[in-house]
Amino acid sequence: MEKNRNYFVAIGLSVLILIAWQFLYVNPKMEKERIAAEAQQKITQQNQPAATPAVSGQAQPAQGAVPGAVETRDQAIAKSARVSIDTAALSGSINLTGARFDDLKLKEYHETVDDKSPLITLFSPSDTPDGYFTELGYIGNEATGTVPGPATVWTLKSGDKLTTATPVVLAFTNEKGVVFTRTISIDEHFMFQVIDTINNGSGAPVSLSTYGRVTRFNKPTTPSVYVLHEGFIGVIGEHGLNEIAYSKVENDVPVKHEKATTGWLGITDKYWAAAIVPPQTLAYESKYEHFTDGRPRFQADYKQDAVTIAPGQSTDLKTLVFAGAKQVPLVDGYEKSYSIPQFDLLIDWGWFYFITKPMFKLMDFFFRYFGNFGVAILLTTIVVKALFFPLASKQYASMANMKKVQPKMEELKKKHGDDRMALQQGMMQLYKDEKINPIAGCWPILLQIPVFFALYKVIYVTIEMRHAPFFGWIQDLSAPDPTSLFNLFGLLPYDVPQALVIGIWPLVMGITMFLQMRMNPTPPDPTQAMLFTWMPLVFTFMLASFPAGLVIYWAWNNTLSIAQQAFIMKRHGAKIELFDNLKGLFAKKPKPAE
Repeated sequence: MEKNRNYFVAIGLSVLILIAWQFLYVNPKMEKERIAAEAQQKITQQNQPAATPAVSGQAQPAQGAVPGAVETRDQAIAKSARVSIDTAALSGSINLTGARFDDLKLKEYHETVDDKSPLITLFSPSDTPDGYFTELGYIGNEATGTVPGPATVWTLKSGDKLTTATPVVLAFTNEKGVVFTRTISIDEHFMFQVIDTINNGSGAPVSLSTYGRVTRFNKPTTPSVYVLHEGFIGVIGEHGLNEIAYSKVENDVPVKHEKATTGWLGITDKYWAAAIVPPQTLAYESKYEHFTDGRPRFQADYKQDAVTIAPGQSTDLKTLVFAGAKQVPLVDGYEKSYSIPQFDLLIDWGWFYFITKPMFKLMDFFFRYFGNFGVAILLTTIVVKALFFPLASKQYASMANMKKVQPKMEELKKKHGDDRMALQQGMMQLYKDEKINPIAGCWPILLQIPVFFALYKVIYVTIEMRHAPFFGWIQDLSAPDPTSLFNLFGLLPYDVPQALVIGIWPLVMGITMFLQMRMNPTPPDPTQAMLFTWMPLVFTFMLASFPAGLVIYWAWNNTLSIAQQAFIMKRHGAKIELFDNLKGLFAKKPKPAE
């Protein structure tokens, strides 16, 4: 029994250290980074000259592309000719200068849980404080003449508005007679399809390369945490997934990759992303970089090998541009329908991918049936407990057997006294005679730790959890419980400091954790006894800042564990200690003899 307690203590301390690290180190660090990001954003609002951003494989393109002047979003949009975008999911416009996607809002998502709050803005023009855009262009030479680039003003050939039913066609003809035609279409969600047709009417062969870039002038104002990647992302051919943090390119040289013919690349946030899938017919080289000339900016770009077009001939190139919310079924569907390699990794499923994604699919199944992600969490917890029931049965059976031999263990302690070696040997022989595995009860706990972190990952990173309500005051399962004990859950008219925001669900979790720990005898060791007594209170404070969905899961899991342990131990004839422990905890202690 002593060894079993030691394992419980070790597991509890491990989780406690992890949560303490989140609470005492990560959260203050995020706050400092947020303040630094706001200060940096103010700096970028100054009027500065800017050099043209480089694209992989070229030093400085001839066309200037990144204005230094910082303007309001409305001013920047109004100063250039545009073609509007209007679908059920998106609104915005395409800038005819450079044919840039630099004005995009997500109609289905708001900044807060209030549906009257502003829509999420994904793309903004380059000369705004939050400049963020995607651009496709060409790199030519003297023989090809002028090719479309950042400063090229395209002509709207057909279509006055981009909708799911009406694509738009842009055109540009250079001084050599080379005609560039760009057809842009959009599905009902977030995938743009760009088909470029190059018709060589120059009378001589022309050779040119295509490039694409996702450029961003700032980082997210809310810094990422250790469980989530935000920054550069891509799957580059055989090199597989690469996730590059903003800080790496800020403090190091650009990250370059060897040539590949398949894959995609871009920039990802917690819930949103912009990614380009280059034409999968030509080899390309890619790069992630941070530019400090003029306004600092981050850029993911690629440059394809040159294609040669004979006189009088034409060629077509198809590029995909994803810009929107990282909805799991949608991203998975794009991977299959467009044959985009490993596009599902646009969502950061983490190390326990093989657990995290199936768990989300199970929760999503329950959500689609019951219409509430909180209910889905509760039902998923039941399924997980059912799957682990055989292991839990062995765990509690082991604990029951340990309780049965407790009198014999006490006899061994009296017999061997301070001879710890003899006591150890006697206990091992007792375990062998009674056919007890002293560590059997620990494996279920160890195996459930990855499940816990997988669920945390699902709740934290999937956009389906964002602003997903439960019941009552929980209107966002991805955010902490907003109530607090210290203002009587909103009854008193004042706000409490963040450190004292201890909501109802964290309290419920703490109580269920306390009851679960009281299902077992109080450890005789004073240190262990103190740990068991105070751990629920410490966890209550620590988990108060965690997503409400995770706290609800933990409280519900504790409740099921209490019922499960009571059932199994009663079946094995072991005494359930809960009521005796509670009675002993509150009973009046006898006075020591004088």
